[in-house]
Amino acid sequence: MRNKYEIIVYWSDEDNAFIAEVPELPGCMADGATYQEAISNAEVIIQEWIETAEELGRAIPQPKGRLIYA
Repeated sequence: MRNKYEIIVYWSDEDNAFIAEVPELPGCMADGATYQEAISNAEVIIQEWIETAEELGRAIPQPKGRLIYA
């Protein structure tokens, strides 16, 4: 993966699937039947999100990673 964005994964009873959200990229999320599948799908969607933003001339946020508090 070219960029290193934080991915938050959780189980959704409503969707009966794992959901992987990428908070730094608005609207960027994926799902999967397993945790690993959700992560794999999120990696694909991150690249597609970036490609679409580039095509539309939109800014692409730099990955910040996880915030650490003192």
